[in-house]
Amino acid sequence: MILQHFCFVCWKQCTNATADEVDAAVKAARKAFDAEGADSWAETTGKQRSKYLRALSDKIAANKPALSKLETLNCGKPLSEAEWALADVSGCFNYYAGLAEELDSKQAPASPGSDIKIADARFTIQMRYEPIGVAACVIPWNYPLLMLAWKVAPALAAGCTVVLKPSELTPLTAMQLAQYCIEIGLPAGVLNIITGTGAITGNALINHPQIDKIAFTGSVPTGLTVAMAGAKQLKPATLELGGKSPIIVFDDVDIEKAVEWIMFGCFWTNGQICSATSRLLVSESISGKLLPRLVAETQKIVIGNPNAPENAERTGMLGPVVSLGQHTKILGMIDQSVKEGGKVLTGGKKPSGKLYEGGYYIEPTIIQCGTGDVKQQKPNSIWTNEVFGPVLAVRIFSNEAEAVAMANDSEFGLAGAVLSTDLARAQRVVKRLRCGIAWINCSQPAFVEAPWGGQKKSGVGRELGPWGLNAYLQPKQITSYISQDPWAWYIKKDSKL
Repeated sequence: MILQHFCFVCWKQCTNATADEVDAAVKAARKAFDAEGADSWAETTGKQRSKYLRALSDKIAANKPALSKLETLNCGKPLSEAEWALADVSGCFNYYAGLAEELDSKQAPASPGSDIKIADARFTIQMRYEPIGVAACVIPWNYPLLMLAWKVAPALAAGCTVVLKPSELTPLTAMQLAQYCIEIGLPAGVLNIITGTGAITGNALINHPQIDKIAFTGSVPTGLTVAMAGAKQLKPATLELGGKSPIIVFDDVDIEKAVEWIMFGCFWTNGQICSATSRLLVSESISGKLLPRLVAETQKIVIGNPNAPENAERTGMLGPVVSLGQHTKILGMIDQSVKEGGKVLTGGKKPSGKLYEGGYYIEPTIIQCGTGDVKQQKPNSIWTNEVFGPVLAVRIFSNEAEAVAMANDSEFGLAGAVLSTDLARAQRVVKRLRCGIAWINCSQPAFVEAPWGGQKKSGVGRELGPWGLNAYLQPKQITSYISQDPWAWYIKKDSKL
């Protein structure tokens, strides 16, 4: 386990790991993977690996209050949301412990479950599912520990070793997890955590020749860089990238229920979530009722320090965005939208008052971007571009076909939501949405058992569920000739010497 000189006392500094330090981490992972016999993580059984995964799950659950507070310090999300995420982190490690055990029952030569039925009785085919090797995992700052779990848990369950780089903005909980790994006795080199910027540390990691697999969550531009690094060396890469997901609200909805799902889908986690349903499409016939209610309820959202005692148990609040750079970017995008004709219905600025002077706070913002057919109207930048902040863009539609066209008119395809009491219509619409995740009468639920990922520029591959495990496995067929008859490819001729 390599911990790059992290300051556990002041929680303020971490090393920008050099190429040499990245090389040391990769070599430690390589050694743990390539070793023979009992010293090799790759040669352990799924049952053996599951013990460590369950021990980590238990450690996280037992330390949930402290870890939640640390995650709030880490990225600024409300404490109640950090606690929610921590439960998912623990559950993720426990889930993949179960899949690791199940993997043993599918492995040749010991398991009949590995047999493949074929038509030729002269042969048998069995399957093995072997770990890819050393995985480079690069995670973002919005869900630091949860994104770690989504990658590390299936990788370790598969038998891979890992070099993980958390975001330079939010390394705290990743480093705490490293301490837990030491405490549970995870073998040296199985999980290596390095800290640093993408330009230096991340670049050295994804281009390292001894990395076998890359898993990345982050922005589209960085994802393209990661994909090219993998392509140059013919290495598989799982990419979970940006989003600008639509939420379509039809005219038969319960207004109050719809308003809550709209708010939750965009403002949860301070709006810093790739799957945020940040493009609201409202049926023209209810827009006059729904939008005023949405604005009124949005204005009631409490903005404040998530670590303040009065906010410890509060739900449905906003904390600060993660950094000055992100704060400046979001406000700049709002200003640009207004210049392009966007109408701010509420929010749009940093809240005033002493309480907000020291933090990167932004009012929850709703901007109306227009109505009508997308082909007849120049798109507003706040409608087309990912903000990654508490900003909801609104447009009006007149019929189902127009709503679907507007929803799909995006370079992204991560998620989409439909709110309607007409379930036949809802099913019909989600079938037509070009996205990897579709929600009916809700927004944002994610379950470890189900695949997560998108289409178009939202990424390549899937995480979570058995799909997440398969991303770290190589299937190997073992074909045996079991007939006693000669193969008889050619006929031997008798010869006299």
